[in-house]
Amino acid sequence: MNILNIIKSQLIEVIEWTDDSRDTLSYRWPDEDKEIKNGAQLIVRESQQVQFVAAGQYADLFGPGKHTLSTENIPVLSTIYGWKYGFQSPFKCDVYYINTRLFTGNKWGTANPVTVRDPDFGVVRIRAFGTYDFRIVQPALFLKEVAGTDQNFRLDEFADTMRSRIVSIFSEALAKAKIPVLDVATRYSDLGEALVQIINPAVVDKYGLEITSFILENVSVPAEVEQAIDKRSSMTAIGNLNDYVKYQMGQAMANGTGDGAATLPASMAMGFGMAQEMMKQMQQPAPAASGFLPGAAAPTPTQTPTTAPAAAPVLQVYTPEQAAQLLGVEVADVLAELEAGNLKGRKIGSAWRIAQAALDEFLAG
Repeated sequence: MNILNIIKSQLIEVIEWTDDSRDTLSYRWPDEDKEIKNGAQLIVRESQQVQFVAAGQYADLFGPGKHTLSTENIPVLSTIYGWKYGFQSPFKCDVYYINTRLFTGNKWGTANPVTVRDPDFGVVRIRAFGTYDFRIVQPALFLKEVAGTDQNFRLDEFADTMRSRIVSIFSEALAKAKIPVLDVATRYSDLGEALVQIINPAVVDKYGLEITSFILENVSVPAEVEQAIDKRSSMTAIGNLNDYVKYQMGQAMANGTGDGAATLPASMAMGFGMAQEMMKQMQQPAPAASGFLPGAAAPTPTQTPTTAPAAAPVLQVYTPEQAAQLLGVEVADVLAELEAGNLKGRKIGSAWRIAQAALDEFLAG
């Protein structure tokens, strides 16, 4: 083997990497202490990016495609090495392949309860777990903060760190958002979408990662809070409390179970409901004078009064004793005038009867 072949065998002409795993985040291409020749071919597949690192500095970044390494397409590297007029000689450089595909189904969960302040239940301790999806969006930052110089950095090396970070951000975001526990426990999908907007900026700036999906699979609360949620749900389903209490009391009386102690709260509730109804009716405006109340009998049409026949005049009749008292004389005097015919009267059997008209005529004259 001549010297030319020896030199040629020490140069790298093609750089490529095929990922046969499902959990490799970054891979440092092994140069085996060889140098990269001028015009070498760099092959970057879809879902890959390549980061050059030279002299401890992050240099050029390459996306998917086939690249010929020359001065024109490695400007940062040329600046680092001071290639003012291009380079002809081989060079050494660390080549990192970054896997930019989506890593799905990563689990997260709160090892200890998270304390939140709820407007309805006060201070509540909750636990939560779920999954998240992410991808690498800033290779240089990811290498600097996460992978470092690891030749084959895998997902399991970073899972615990990522899980702790997400739980920490989740706890802070939940406290700042002041989301009621009732919503946390019932609106997983909406809450996950909202938390992505809060978690993402911190993860991107810290690790160069983007959370594409954040899913809450379960949120558990203390037993007493669960009971309160169940009661509130039941009241929502019941709807009209007044009708419900009436129904419950009717059922209790029908079954013979309505003892005083048990039905007292229900009775009070029903009475309160009836009082509310009465207050509502009292606050309603009074109907117009020309109208009539609902349920009242309709007024009967006005009837023209008919003139009742005049009553027959009542004949006033006196006995001789009454006439004497009326005239202020003796009964014998009245009898004498009757017998003389001066005072008109009618004798019925042995008794006299004197009409008022006869007395008036006698007195007149």
